Amino acid sequence: MLSKAGTGFGMLGLAGTLQGMGLLNRETQASQGNLEQLHVPAKAKRVIFLFMNGAPSHVDTFDPKPALAKHEGEQPSGKLYRPSKGSGYMPSPFRFAPHGESGVVMSELFPHMAQCADDLCVIRSMHTDVPNHEPGLLMMHCGNLQPIRPCLGSWMSYGLGSENENLPSFVALSPGRPVVGPQLWSSSFLPGEHQGVAVDTNDLDIEKLISNLKHPTLSRPQQRQQLDLLLKLNRLHIKQRQNDALLDEQIKAMELAYQMQSEASEAFDVSLESKEMQEMYGETPFGQSCLLARRLCERGVRYIQVYYVTKSGKQPWDTHSNNNEQHRKLCADSDKATAALLSDLKSRGLLEDTLVVWTGEFGRTPYSQLDKKKDPKKAGRDHHHTAFTTLLAGGGVKGGLTYGATDELGMVSVENRVHVHDLHATMLRLMGINHEQLTYRYSGRDFRLTDVHGKVVEEIIA
Repeated sequence: MLSKAGTGFGMLGLAGTLQGMGLLNRETQASQGNLEQLHVPAKAKRVIFLFMNGAPSHVDTFDPKPALAKHEGEQPSGKLYRPSKGSGYMPSPFRFAPHGESGVVMSELFPHMAQCADDLCVIRSMHTDVPNHEPGLLMMHCGNLQPIRPCLGSWMSYGLGSENENLPSFVALSPGRPVVGPQLWSSSFLPGEHQGVAVDTNDLDIEKLISNLKHPTLSRPQQRQQLDLLLKLNRLHIKQRQNDALLDEQIKAMELAYQMQSEASEAFDVSLESKEMQEMYGETPFGQSCLLARRLCERGVRYIQVYYVTKSGKQPWDTHSNNNEQHRKLCADSDKATAALLSDLKSRGLLEDTLVVWTGEFGRTPYSQLDKKKDPKKAGRDHHHTAFTTLLAGGGVKGGLTYGATDELGMVSVENRVHVHDLHATMLRLMGINHEQLTYRYSGRDFRLTDVHGKVVEEIIA
């Protein structure tokens, strides 16, 4: 009766009370996923996706190729996607060694991650479709070369929702706007509530990190009363416009923004961590973003992307020149932060059901690239899509495993090849989702993340 009398305004007074008693589930709750039940038992509950923008060199990090020294200076044979611009094959100057009881091999650039070797699953046989940044980024994030599909995080949010209704289910952390930008956390044709919430981590001061956490004049109860009234008016507005989905998404966004005021100020504040903890991760933008990712995952955020980009949004791992010098610097930062994240999650009992992924969009050539001055001392490596390495840890994958292989020069994946579609299918499987069954009907057909591709890599699942 109250919901109908006076066009529903009689219900407003009860809304806050019923919600507090757990008797009213607002339609705008952001925590609900669309899967009634998981397709398969889940190994992981959440994902932290560490993305090295620009593409690390696999032959300098996790895929040693001693044969490069034997063929140093020789030009690659056969047809290349990009003709060689350099002085031929270029061996890595970095030493490689096995680590842990499992003997996972990695270069000297990762002394901290070497301590986590038995937790790592190293996939050396990755490959993708195109060695250009924009399509490579889109393929790794969205499973498609064009900017027209929802990203992996949005699919996760759509299927599973969030474990915390006061925080988004999907957050993207970046100290600058990466190449391609918002499309990498876009929900595309999925409902807008599954769009990633982008957070600029250039300045981690909580007042600057998230705007408008505190209302300048209204108290929390006053805001709740205001929002309830606005919600009712918006519902009436929608009914007159054939339940416009975009309007509904705006309503849900306002509700989430209100809910975040009660928890985001604490969840996003890394200054609440001890000085020792902050130093363990490293006081760089990437290190502190990894620390923030841990805080968010332990508070129920389902999917967290952490970008290693410069403050201006450039791709630091795109080492067309000074490859060796740049990798030494970049790996030092990434190594410390990633190892801290893994050990921290493990000590808190979170690594077991948190899947951590470390990757770039592709790899780099085993042969050199020279600049206009042709100085071999400043040689770089070009883009390379037919072979690269991705790391996984926790979340139900086998630790201490090296899976797949490239040829003796690191040119092509040849054993147990894993395409990006296969990686996506496997990540969904670890979260309890059959990638062929998580679909969304749009424009007359059923879409899915892996389109008509993808095979779960069963051999890496514990």
